[in-house]
Amino acid sequence: MKLNGSQILIEVLKEEKVSTIFGFPGGAVIGIYDELAKSEVEHVLVRHEQGAVHAADGYARASGRVGVCLVTSGPGATNTVTGIASAFMDSIPLVVISGQVPTNLIGNDAFQEVDIVGITRPCTKHNYLVQHINDLQRVLKEAFYLARSGRPGPVLVDIPKDVANDTFDFTPMEDINLKSYNPTYQPNMWQLQKVINLIEQAERPIIFAGGGVILSKASGELTEFARKTQIPVTTSLMGLGAFPGSDPLWLGMIGMHGTYRANMCTGHCDLMVSIGVRFDDRVTGKTDAFAAQAKIVHIDIDPTSIRKNIPVTIPIVGDCKITLERLSSLVKKSDPNHLKRRRQKWLDQIEEWKSTRPLAYKQENIIKPQYVVEKLYQLTKGQAIITTEVGQNQMWAAQYYHFDQPGHFITSGGLGCMGFGLPAAIGAQVACPDKLVVDVAGDGSIQMNIQEMATAVQSCLPVKVVILNNGYLGMVRQWQELFYEKRYACTSMDYAPDFVKLAEAYGAVGLRATQPEEVEPVLSEGLSVPKPVIMDFVVAKEENVYPMVPAGAPITEMLLV
Repeated sequence: MKLNGSQILIEVLKEEKVSTIFGFPGGAVIGIYDELAKSEVEHVLVRHEQGAVHAADGYARASGRVGVCLVTSGPGATNTVTGIASAFMDSIPLVVISGQVPTNLIGNDAFQEVDIVGITRPCTKHNYLVQHINDLQRVLKEAFYLARSGRPGPVLVDIPKDVANDTFDFTPMEDINLKSYNPTYQPNMWQLQKVINLIEQAERPIIFAGGGVILSKASGELTEFARKTQIPVTTSLMGLGAFPGSDPLWLGMIGMHGTYRANMCTGHCDLMVSIGVRFDDRVTGKTDAFAAQAKIVHIDIDPTSIRKNIPVTIPIVGDCKITLERLSSLVKKSDPNHLKRRRQKWLDQIEEWKSTRPLAYKQENIIKPQYVVEKLYQLTKGQAIITTEVGQNQMWAAQYYHFDQPGHFITSGGLGCMGFGLPAAIGAQVACPDKLVVDVAGDGSIQMNIQEMATAVQSCLPVKVVILNNGYLGMVRQWQELFYEKRYACTSMDYAPDFVKLAEAYGAVGLRATQPEEVEPVLSEGLSVPKPVIMDFVVAKEENVYPMVPAGAPITEMLLV
Protein backbone atom coordinates (compact mmCIF):
# COMPACT_ATOMS: atom_id res chain seq x y z
CA MET A 1 0.00 0.00 0.00
CA LYS A 2 1.67 3.19 -1.22
CA LEU A 3 1.14 6.09 1.15
CA ASN A 4 2.66 9.53 1.51
CA GLY A 5 4.37 10.61 4.72
CA SER A 6 1.30 12.37 6.09
CA GLN A 7 -0.81 9.26 5.56
CA ILE A 8 1.86 7.09 7.20
CA LEU A 9 1.74 9.35 10.25
CA ILE A 10 -2.04 8.90 10.47
CA GLU A 11 -1.69 5.12 10.14
CA VAL A 12 0.88 4.98 12.94
CA LEU A 13 -1.36 7.11 15.17
CA LYS A 14 -4.15 4.60 14.57
CA GLU A 15 -1.81 1.66 15.29
CA GLU A 16 -0.80 3.33 18.56
CA LYS A 17 -4.49 3.79 19.41
CA VAL A 18 -4.17 7.58 19.50
CA SER A 19 -7.69 9.00 19.45
CA THR A 20 -6.90 12.67 20.12
CA ILE A 21 -4.04 15.05 19.38
CA PHE A 22 -3.54 18.72 20.23
CA GLY A 23 -2.05 21.19 17.83
CA PHE A 24 -1.85 24.33 15.72
CA PRO A 25 -1.42 24.26 11.92
CA GLY A 26 1.11 26.03 9.71
CA GLY A 27 2.79 25.85 6.33
CA ALA A 28 5.22 23.03 7.09
CA VAL A 29 2.44 20.71 8.31
CA ILE A 30 -0.37 21.74 5.99
CA GLY A 31 -0.23 18.40 4.19
CA ILE A 32 -0.42 16.51 7.48
CA TYR A 33 -3.43 18.58 8.53
CA ASP A 34 -5.11 17.84 5.22
CA GLU A 35 -4.82 14.11 5.87
CA LEU A 36 -5.78 14.59 9.52
CA ALA A 37 -9.04 16.22 8.45
CA LYS A 38 -9.93 13.02 6.52
CA SER A 39 -9.12 10.72 9.43
CA GLU A 40 -10.97 9.64 12.56
CA VAL A 41 -8.28 11.08 14.84
CA GLU A 42 -9.76 13.98 16.81
CA HIS A 43 -7.77 17.21 16.72
CA VAL A 44 -8.12 19.86 19.45
CA LEU A 45 -7.17 23.27 18.09
CA VAL A 46 -5.28 25.26 20.72
CA ARG A 47 -4.44 28.95 20.57
CA HIS A 48 -0.71 28.65 21.28
CA GLU A 49 1.73 25.79 20.78
CA GLN A 50 2.80 25.86 24.44
CA GLY A 51 -0.83 25.16 25.24
CA ALA A 52 -0.75 22.15 22.88
CA VAL A 53 2.12 20.50 24.78
CA HIS A 54 0.61 21.24 28.21
CA ALA A 55 -2.74 19.87 27.02
CA ALA A 56 -1.06 16.70 25.75
CA ASP A 57 0.74 16.51 29.11
CA GLY A 58 -2.54 16.79 31.06
CA TYR A 59 -4.10 14.20 28.76
CA ALA A 60 -1.22 11.78 29.37
CA ARG A 61 -1.38 12.15 33.16
CA ALA A 62 -5.16 11.79 33.34
CA SER A 63 -5.41 8.88 30.89
CA GLY A 64 -2.15 7.00 31.48
CA ARG A 65 -1.54 7.01 27.71
CA VAL A 66 0.98 8.83 25.52
CA GLY A 67 -0.01 12.42 24.81
CA VAL A 68 0.49 13.71 21.25
CA CYS A 69 0.74 17.19 19.78
CA LEU A 70 1.40 18.53 16.28
CA VAL A 71 2.93 21.92 15.42
CA THR A 72 4.51 23.66 12.48
CA SER A 73 8.15 24.59 11.96
CA GLY A 74 10.09 27.59 13.25
CA PRO A 75 8.14 29.57 15.86
CA GLY A 76 5.57 26.78 16.11
CA ALA A 77 8.30 24.39 17.16
CA THR A 78 10.12 26.79 19.48
CA ASN A 79 6.85 27.60 21.25
CA THR A 80 6.73 23.97 22.42
CA VAL A 81 10.04 24.06 24.31
CA THR A 82 8.65 25.15 27.69
CA GLY A 83 6.01 22.42 27.60
CA ILE A 84 8.54 19.80 26.53
CA ALA A 85 10.91 20.82 29.33
CA SER A 86 8.09 20.57 31.88
CA ALA A 87 7.14 17.08 30.65
CA PHE A 88 10.79 16.02 30.69
CA MET A 89 11.29 17.13 34.30
CA ASP A 90 8.15 15.26 35.38
CA SER A 91 8.78 12.15 33.20
CA ILE A 92 5.54 12.46 31.20
CA PRO A 93 5.18 10.34 28.02
CA LEU A 94 4.65 12.65 25.03
CA VAL A 95 5.26 12.48 21.30
CA VAL A 96 5.72 15.97 19.89
CA ILE A 97 5.53 16.11 16.07
CA SER A 98 6.93 19.23 14.45
CA GLY A 99 7.02 20.24 10.83
CA GLN A 100 10.28 21.26 9.19
CA VAL A 101 11.31 23.02 5.98
CA PRO A 102 12.11 20.71 3.01
CA THR A 103 15.36 18.74 3.43
CA ASN A 104 17.11 20.60 0.61
CA LEU A 105 16.58 23.89 2.50
CA ILE A 106 17.75 22.72 5.91
CA GLY A 107 20.76 24.81 6.94
CA ASN A 108 19.95 27.62 4.49
CA ASP A 109 18.07 29.84 6.97
CA ALA A 110 14.86 29.19 5.07
CA PHE A 111 11.58 30.82 6.10
CA GLN A 112 10.46 29.41 9.46
CA GLU A 113 13.47 27.11 9.73
CA VAL A 114 14.92 26.32 13.14
CA ASP A 115 17.03 23.45 14.47
CA ILE A 116 14.41 22.18 16.88
CA VAL A 117 16.25 18.88 17.30
CA GLY A 118 19.31 20.75 18.56
CA ILE A 119 17.24 23.07 20.72
CA THR A 120 15.30 20.27 22.45
CA ARG A 121 18.12 17.75 22.83
CA PRO A 122 18.69 18.64 26.53
CA CYS A 123 14.97 18.40 27.41
CA THR A 124 13.75 15.35 25.52
CA LYS A 125 14.21 11.67 26.22
CA HIS A 126 15.16 11.38 22.55
CA ASN A 127 14.47 13.26 19.33
CA TYR A 128 14.63 12.69 15.59
CA LEU A 129 14.99 14.57 12.32
CA VAL A 130 13.45 12.31 9.66
CA GLN A 131 15.43 12.84 6.45
CA HIS A 132 14.06 9.97 4.32
CA ILE A 133 10.52 8.74 3.83
CA ASN A 134 11.60 5.11 4.31
CA ASP A 135 12.62 5.97 7.92
CA LEU A 136 9.38 7.71 8.91
CA GLN A 137 7.30 4.72 10.03
CA ARG A 138 10.14 3.20 12.06
CA VAL A 139 10.98 6.52 13.72
CA LEU A 140 7.37 7.18 14.70
CA LYS A 141 7.01 3.68 16.18
CA GLU A 142 10.27 4.11 18.09
CA ALA A 143 9.10 7.49 19.38
CA PHE A 144 5.98 6.00 20.99
CA TYR A 145 7.95 3.07 22.39
CA LEU A 146 10.60 5.32 23.93
CA ALA A 147 8.07 7.79 25.30
CA ARG A 148 6.15 5.21 27.34
CA SER A 149 8.81 2.65 28.30
CA GLY A 150 11.37 2.69 31.11
CA ARG A 151 11.38 6.12 32.69
CA PRO A 152 8.79 7.88 30.48
CA GLY A 153 9.43 11.20 28.80
CA PRO A 154 8.83 13.41 25.77
CA VAL A 155 10.15 12.42 22.34
CA LEU A 156 10.21 14.89 19.45
CA VAL A 157 9.91 13.90 15.77
CA ASP A 158 10.80 16.61 13.24
CA ILE A 159 9.31 15.90 9.78
CA PRO A 160 10.45 17.98 6.77
CA LYS A 161 7.71 18.99 4.35
CA ASP A 162 9.07 16.93 1.47
CA VAL A 163 9.20 13.80 3.65
CA ALA A 164 5.54 14.36 4.54
CA ASN A 165 4.74 14.54 0.81
CA ASP A 166 6.93 11.66 -0.44
CA THR A 167 5.44 8.19 -0.88
CA PHE A 168 6.50 4.81 0.46
CA ASP A 169 5.23 1.22 0.48
CA PHE A 170 3.54 0.98 3.86
CA THR A 171 3.00 -2.29 5.74
CA PRO A 172 2.11 -2.57 9.43
CA MET A 173 5.24 -2.87 11.56
CA GLU A 174 5.83 -5.33 14.37
CA ASP A 175 6.45 -4.03 17.88
CA ILE A 176 9.71 -2.13 18.27
CA ASN A 177 12.68 -3.75 19.97
CA LEU A 178 15.74 -1.52 20.32
CA LYS A 179 18.82 -3.58 21.09
CA SER A 180 20.66 -0.62 22.65
CA TYR A 181 17.75 0.33 24.90
CA ASN A 182 16.74 -2.17 27.56
CA PRO A 183 15.22 -0.67 30.72
CA THR A 184 15.51 -2.87 33.80
CA TYR A 185 12.03 -3.79 34.99
CA GLN A 186 12.81 -6.77 37.22
CA PRO A 187 14.49 -5.88 40.56
CA ASN A 188 17.34 -7.87 42.08
CA MET A 189 15.78 -10.31 44.58
CA TRP A 190 18.88 -10.32 46.83
CA GLN A 191 18.51 -6.56 47.21
CA LEU A 192 14.81 -6.93 48.01
CA GLN A 193 15.55 -9.38 50.79
CA LYS A 194 17.95 -6.86 52.28
CA VAL A 195 15.11 -4.32 52.30
CA ILE A 196 12.82 -6.75 54.12
CA ASN A 197 15.53 -7.34 56.72
CA LEU A 198 15.82 -3.59 57.32
CA ILE A 199 12.04 -3.25 57.62
CA GLU A 200 11.93 -6.00 60.23
CA GLN A 201 14.64 -4.27 62.26
CA ALA A 202 13.35 -0.69 61.91
CA GLU A 203 11.59 1.07 64.77
CA ARG A 204 10.91 4.39 63.03
CA PRO A 205 10.41 3.65 59.31
CA ILE A 206 8.68 5.78 56.68
CA ILE A 207 7.89 5.32 52.99
CA PHE A 208 8.65 8.23 50.66
CA ALA A 209 6.83 7.84 47.33
CA GLY A 210 7.04 10.01 44.23
CA GLY A 211 5.61 10.47 40.77
CA GLY A 212 7.25 7.25 39.58
CA VAL A 213 4.69 5.27 41.59
CA ILE A 214 1.86 6.93 39.66
CA LEU A 215 3.60 6.60 36.29
CA SER A 216 4.14 2.87 36.82
CA LYS A 217 0.50 2.46 37.93
CA ALA A 218 1.72 1.12 41.28
CA SER A 219 -0.58 3.02 43.67
CA GLY A 220 -2.48 -0.12 44.64
CA GLU A 221 0.74 -2.02 45.28
CA LEU A 222 2.11 0.86 47.37
CA THR A 223 -1.03 0.97 49.51
CA GLU A 224 -0.98 -2.79 50.04
CA PHE A 225 2.72 -2.75 50.98
CA ALA A 226 2.34 0.16 53.43
CA ARG A 227 -0.65 -1.42 55.17
CA LYS A 228 1.00 -4.83 55.29
CA THR A 229 4.13 -3.40 56.91
CA GLN A 230 2.33 -0.66 58.86
CA ILE A 231 4.79 1.99 57.65
CA PRO A 232 3.60 5.63 57.44
CA VAL A 233 3.72 7.21 53.98
CA THR A 234 4.70 10.64 52.69
CA THR A 235 4.95 11.71 49.06
CA SER A 236 6.50 14.41 46.97
CA LEU A 237 4.30 16.96 45.19
CA MET A 238 4.33 14.72 42.10
CA GLY A 239 3.38 11.70 44.19
CA LEU A 240 0.14 13.12 45.62
CA GLY A 241 -2.60 10.55 45.07
CA ALA A 242 -0.18 7.62 44.97
CA PHE A 243 -1.33 6.80 48.53
CA PRO A 244 -4.81 7.63 49.86
CA GLY A 245 -4.86 10.99 51.63
CA SER A 246 -7.58 9.69 53.94
CA ASP A 247 -5.57 6.68 55.19
CA PRO A 248 -4.44 6.71 58.84
CA LEU A 249 -0.86 6.01 57.67
CA TRP A 250 -0.80 9.19 55.56
CA LEU A 251 1.72 11.81 56.70
CA GLY A 252 1.01 14.48 54.12
CA MET A 253 3.40 15.94 51.58
CA ILE A 254 7.11 16.25 52.31
CA GLY A 255 9.39 19.18 51.50
CA MET A 256 9.59 22.96 51.43
CA HIS A 257 5.83 23.33 51.97
CA GLY A 258 5.23 19.87 53.37
CA THR A 259 3.38 19.09 56.58
CA TYR A 260 5.12 19.45 59.93
CA ARG A 261 4.73 15.76 60.72
CA ALA A 262 6.09 14.59 57.33
CA ASN A 263 9.18 16.77 57.60
CA MET A 264 9.79 15.85 61.23
CA CYS A 265 9.44 12.16 60.38
CA THR A 266 12.15 12.59 57.77
CA GLY A 267 14.49 14.06 60.36
CA HIS A 268 13.85 11.33 62.96
CA CYS A 269 13.21 8.13 60.97
CA ASP A 270 15.69 5.25 61.09
CA LEU A 271 14.61 3.80 57.70
CA MET A 272 13.34 5.54 54.57
CA VAL A 273 12.01 3.36 51.75
CA SER A 274 12.03 5.72 48.75
CA ILE A 275 10.07 4.67 45.67
CA GLY A 276 9.95 6.48 42.32
CA VAL A 277 11.52 9.71 43.59
CA ARG A 278 14.49 11.83 42.54
CA PHE A 279 15.21 13.72 45.79
CA ASP A 280 14.99 17.19 44.25
CA ASP A 281 16.04 20.22 46.27
CA ARG A 282 12.48 21.24 47.19
CA VAL A 283 12.16 17.90 49.00
CA THR A 284 15.56 17.54 50.63
CA GLY A 285 16.45 21.05 51.76
CA LYS A 286 19.99 20.87 53.12
CA THR A 287 21.10 17.53 51.70
CA ASP A 288 23.60 16.51 54.39
CA ALA A 289 20.87 16.93 57.02
CA PHE A 290 18.22 15.01 55.06
CA ALA A 291 17.17 11.76 56.79
CA ALA A 292 20.51 11.91 58.60
CA GLN A 293 19.57 9.17 61.09
CA ALA A 294 18.14 6.81 58.48
CA LYS A 295 19.21 4.01 56.23
CA ILE A 296 17.81 4.86 52.80
CA VAL A 297 16.44 2.44 50.22
CA HIS A 298 15.99 3.93 46.75
CA ILE A 299 13.82 2.13 44.17
CA ASP A 300 13.70 3.59 40.66
CA ILE A 301 13.63 2.38 37.07
CA ASP A 302 16.20 5.02 36.10
CA PRO A 303 19.64 4.04 37.43
CA THR A 304 20.96 7.56 36.85
CA SER A 305 18.55 8.91 39.50
CA ILE A 306 19.94 6.68 42.23
CA ARG A 307 22.65 8.34 44.35
CA LYS A 308 22.40 11.42 42.13
CA ASN A 309 21.42 13.73 44.99
CA ILE A 310 21.35 11.61 48.15
CA PRO A 311 23.59 8.68 49.21
CA VAL A 312 21.61 5.48 49.70
CA THR A 313 22.10 2.26 51.63
CA ILE A 314 20.33 -0.13 49.25
CA PRO A 315 19.88 0.86 45.59
CA ILE A 316 17.28 -1.08 43.58
CA VAL A 317 16.82 -0.58 39.85
CA GLY A 318 13.43 -1.77 38.70
CA ASP A 319 9.84 -0.93 37.86
CA CYS A 320 7.99 0.41 40.92
CA LYS A 321 4.92 -1.78 40.40
CA ILE A 322 6.89 -5.01 39.97
CA THR A 323 9.24 -4.16 42.83
CA LEU A 324 6.42 -3.40 45.27
CA GLU A 325 4.67 -6.64 44.30
CA ARG A 326 7.88 -8.57 45.02
CA LEU A 327 8.43 -6.77 48.32
CA SER A 328 4.88 -7.46 49.48
CA SER A 329 5.32 -11.14 48.67
CA LEU A 330 8.44 -11.27 50.86
CA VAL A 331 6.83 -9.67 53.89
CA LYS A 332 6.11 -12.28 56.54
CA LYS A 333 2.42 -13.03 56.84
CA SER A 334 2.18 -11.73 60.38
CA ASP A 335 -0.66 -9.80 61.94
CA PRO A 336 -0.39 -6.12 60.84
CA ASN A 337 -1.58 -5.18 64.32
CA HIS A 338 1.57 -6.83 65.69
CA LEU A 339 3.71 -4.48 63.58
CA LYS A 340 1.54 -1.56 64.65
CA ARG A 341 2.01 -2.41 68.34
CA ARG A 342 5.75 -2.75 67.80
CA ARG A 343 5.91 0.79 66.34
CA GLN A 344 3.32 2.33 68.62
CA LYS A 345 5.81 4.77 70.16
CA TRP A 346 6.72 6.02 66.67
CA LEU A 347 3.07 6.26 65.64
CA ASP A 348 2.25 8.13 68.87
CA GLN A 349 5.04 10.61 68.15
CA ILE A 350 3.64 11.18 64.65
CA GLU A 351 0.17 11.75 66.08
CA GLU A 352 1.61 14.31 68.50
CA TRP A 353 3.31 16.18 65.66
CA LYS A 354 0.05 16.08 63.70
CA SER A 355 -2.09 17.39 66.56
CA THR A 356 0.29 20.10 67.78
CA ARG A 357 1.28 21.47 64.36
CA PRO A 358 -1.53 20.78 61.89
CA LEU A 359 -2.00 22.69 58.66
CA ALA A 360 -3.88 25.77 59.84
CA TYR A 361 -5.09 29.24 58.90
CA LYS A 362 -7.45 31.77 60.46
CA GLN A 363 -10.51 32.66 58.39
CA GLU A 364 -11.41 36.30 59.05
CA ASN A 365 -13.65 38.84 57.33
CA ILE A 366 -11.73 38.47 54.09
CA ILE A 367 -11.54 35.32 51.99
CA LYS A 368 -8.55 33.15 52.81
CA PRO A 369 -7.27 31.11 49.83
CA GLN A 370 -7.02 27.96 51.97
CA TYR A 371 -10.73 28.29 52.74
CA VAL A 372 -11.56 28.31 49.01
CA VAL A 373 -9.59 25.09 48.43
CA GLU A 374 -11.16 23.43 51.49
CA LYS A 375 -14.64 24.30 50.25
CA LEU A 376 -13.73 23.03 46.79
CA TYR A 377 -12.67 19.72 48.34
CA GLN A 378 -15.88 19.45 50.37
CA LEU A 379 -18.16 20.23 47.45
CA THR A 380 -16.42 17.84 45.06
CA LYS A 381 -15.98 15.14 47.73
CA GLY A 382 -12.37 14.78 46.59
CA GLN A 383 -13.44 13.30 43.23
CA ALA A 384 -12.38 16.14 40.90
CA ILE A 385 -9.26 16.15 38.78
CA ILE A 386 -7.29 19.15 40.03
CA THR A 387 -4.76 20.88 37.82
CA THR A 388 -2.80 23.87 39.05
CA GLU A 389 -0.75 26.75 37.88
CA VAL A 390 2.49 27.36 39.81
CA GLY A 391 3.12 29.29 43.00
CA GLN A 392 1.02 29.76 46.11
CA ASN A 393 -2.10 28.42 44.38
CA GLN A 394 -0.24 25.18 43.64
CA MET A 395 0.88 24.70 47.24
CA TRP A 396 -2.53 25.48 48.77
CA ALA A 397 -4.13 22.98 46.39
CA ALA A 398 -1.54 20.37 47.40
CA GLN A 399 -2.07 21.04 51.11
CA TYR A 400 -5.83 21.46 51.42
CA TYR A 401 -7.28 19.24 48.68
CA HIS A 402 -6.87 15.61 49.76
CA PHE A 403 -6.16 13.07 47.03
CA ASP A 404 -7.20 9.45 47.39
CA GLN A 405 -6.56 8.42 43.78
CA PRO A 406 -3.64 8.70 41.34
CA GLY A 407 -4.00 10.91 38.30
CA HIS A 408 -6.22 13.41 40.12
CA PHE A 409 -3.50 15.98 40.87
CA ILE A 410 -1.85 17.36 37.74
CA THR A 411 0.83 20.01 38.15
CA SER A 412 4.15 21.16 36.72
CA GLY A 413 6.40 19.90 39.50
CA GLY A 414 10.01 19.95 38.35
CA LEU A 415 9.98 22.92 35.99
CA GLY A 416 7.36 24.90 37.92
CA CYS A 417 5.78 26.29 34.78
CA MET A 418 3.30 29.14 35.14
CA GLY A 419 0.53 28.84 32.56
CA PHE A 420 0.43 25.04 32.86
CA GLY A 421 -2.89 24.54 34.61
CA LEU A 422 -5.51 25.70 32.10
CA PRO A 423 -4.23 23.82 29.03
CA ALA A 424 -3.47 20.79 31.24
CA ALA A 425 -7.08 20.91 32.45
CA ILE A 426 -8.24 20.94 28.83
CA GLY A 427 -6.15 17.84 28.12
CA ALA A 428 -7.43 16.10 31.25
CA GLN A 429 -11.03 16.93 30.33
CA VAL A 430 -10.56 15.44 26.86
CA ALA A 431 -9.12 12.29 28.47
CA CYS A 432 -11.88 12.09 31.09
CA PRO A 433 -15.03 13.69 29.61
CA ASP A 434 -17.25 12.46 32.45
CA LYS A 435 -15.10 13.86 35.26
CA LEU A 436 -15.07 17.30 36.84
CA VAL A 437 -11.79 19.07 36.04
CA VAL A 438 -10.76 22.17 37.98
CA ASP A 439 -7.71 24.39 37.49
CA VAL A 440 -6.66 26.10 40.74
CA ALA A 441 -4.87 29.24 39.57
CA GLY A 442 -3.38 32.53 40.63
CA ASP A 443 -4.26 35.84 39.03
CA GLY A 444 -0.71 36.10 37.67
CA SER A 445 -0.19 32.60 36.30
CA ILE A 446 -3.64 32.26 34.70
CA GLN A 447 -2.75 35.12 32.36
CA MET A 448 0.21 33.17 30.94
CA ASN A 449 -2.08 30.98 28.80
CA ILE A 450 -5.50 32.56 29.24
CA GLN A 451 -6.03 32.35 25.47
CA GLU A 452 -6.79 28.65 25.90
CA MET A 453 -10.23 29.59 27.24
CA ALA A 454 -11.11 29.89 23.57
CA THR A 455 -10.00 26.28 23.09
CA ALA A 456 -12.20 25.12 25.97
CA VAL A 457 -15.23 27.02 24.64
CA GLN A 458 -14.78 25.96 21.01
CA SER A 459 -14.28 22.32 22.00
CA CYS A 460 -17.19 22.37 24.49
CA LEU A 461 -14.94 21.31 27.37
CA PRO A 462 -16.53 22.35 30.71
CA VAL A 463 -13.30 23.00 32.59
CA LYS A 464 -13.52 25.17 35.70
CA VAL A 465 -10.92 27.75 36.72
CA VAL A 466 -10.72 28.80 40.38
CA ILE A 467 -8.59 31.96 40.61
CA LEU A 468 -7.12 32.79 44.02
CA ASN A 469 -6.81 36.49 43.23
CA ASN A 470 -4.46 38.28 45.65
CA GLY A 471 -3.21 40.97 43.29
CA TYR A 472 0.37 39.72 43.45
CA LEU A 473 2.77 37.19 42.03
CA GLY A 474 2.13 35.58 45.37
CA MET A 475 5.01 33.19 45.93
CA VAL A 476 7.65 35.69 44.83
CA ARG A 477 5.98 38.32 47.03
CA GLN A 478 6.11 35.88 49.97
CA TRP A 479 9.86 35.46 49.54
CA GLN A 480 10.24 39.24 49.26
CA GLU A 481 8.31 39.66 52.53
CA LEU A 482 10.30 37.05 54.43
CA PHE A 483 13.81 37.50 53.02
CA TYR A 484 13.96 40.89 51.24
CA GLU A 485 12.51 43.26 53.87
CA LYS A 486 9.13 43.52 52.11
CA ARG A 487 10.55 45.17 49.01
CA TYR A 488 7.85 44.03 46.60
CA ALA A 489 9.87 44.58 43.45
CA CYS A 490 7.73 44.02 40.34
CA THR A 491 5.32 41.56 42.00
CA SER A 492 2.18 43.72 42.20
CA MET A 493 -0.53 42.59 39.77
CA ASP A 494 -3.09 45.22 40.75
CA TYR A 495 -3.63 46.16 37.12
CA ALA A 496 -5.36 43.00 35.94
CA PRO A 497 -8.33 42.27 33.71
CA ASP A 498 -11.83 41.85 35.04
CA PHE A 499 -11.84 38.06 34.96
CA VAL A 500 -15.65 37.86 34.93
CA LYS A 501 -15.86 40.06 31.83
CA LEU A 502 -12.92 38.22 30.29
CA ALA A 503 -14.70 34.88 30.74
CA GLU A 504 -17.80 36.31 29.12
CA ALA A 505 -15.76 37.72 26.24
CA TYR A 506 -14.53 34.18 25.51
CA GLY A 507 -18.08 32.82 25.68
CA ALA A 508 -17.53 31.20 29.08
CA VAL A 509 -19.22 31.89 32.42
CA GLY A 510 -17.66 34.37 34.85
CA LEU A 511 -18.37 34.49 38.59
CA ARG A 512 -16.83 36.40 41.49
CA ALA A 513 -16.69 36.20 45.30
CA THR A 514 -15.38 39.02 47.47
CA GLN A 515 -16.73 37.94 50.89
CA PRO A 516 -16.29 34.62 52.77
CA GLU A 517 -20.02 33.92 52.73
CA GLU A 518 -20.00 34.10 48.91
CA VAL A 519 -17.38 31.37 48.46
CA GLU A 520 -19.62 28.32 48.73
CA PRO A 521 -22.48 29.70 46.57
CA VAL A 522 -20.05 30.74 43.82
CA LEU A 523 -18.30 27.38 43.87
CA SER A 524 -21.62 25.51 43.86
CA GLU A 525 -22.90 27.48 40.89
CA GLY A 526 -19.65 27.37 38.96
CA LEU A 527 -19.13 23.64 39.40
CA SER A 528 -22.67 22.84 38.27
CA VAL A 529 -22.69 24.86 35.03
CA PRO A 530 -22.06 22.57 32.01
CA LYS A 531 -19.76 25.14 30.37
CA PRO A 532 -16.23 26.50 30.91
CA VAL A 533 -16.28 28.73 33.99
CA ILE A 534 -13.88 31.24 35.53
CA MET A 535 -14.47 31.85 39.26
CA ASP A 536 -12.61 34.88 40.62
CA PHE A 537 -12.06 34.76 44.40
CA VAL A 538 -10.66 38.01 45.78
CA VAL A 539 -8.50 36.71 48.65
CA ALA A 540 -6.25 38.13 51.35
CA LYS A 541 -3.44 39.93 49.58
CA GLU A 542 -0.55 38.98 51.87
CA GLU A 543 -1.49 35.46 52.95
CA ASN A 544 1.53 33.13 53.01
CA VAL A 545 2.00 29.41 52.45
CA TYR A 546 3.07 27.65 55.65
CA PRO A 547 4.92 25.57 56.69
CA MET A 548 7.89 26.88 54.73
CA VAL A 549 11.48 25.67 54.78
CA PRO A 550 13.88 28.50 53.85
CA ALA A 551 16.17 27.68 50.94
CA GLY A 552 19.21 25.72 52.05
CA ALA A 553 17.87 24.90 55.53
CA PRO A 554 17.17 21.37 56.82
CA ILE A 555 13.53 20.46 56.21
CA THR A 556 12.99 20.01 59.94
CA GLU A 557 13.59 23.77 60.40
CA MET A 558 10.28 25.20 59.23
CA LEU A 559 8.71 28.62 59.38
CA LEU A 560 5.24 28.08 60.84
CA VAL A 561 2.06 30.17 60.98
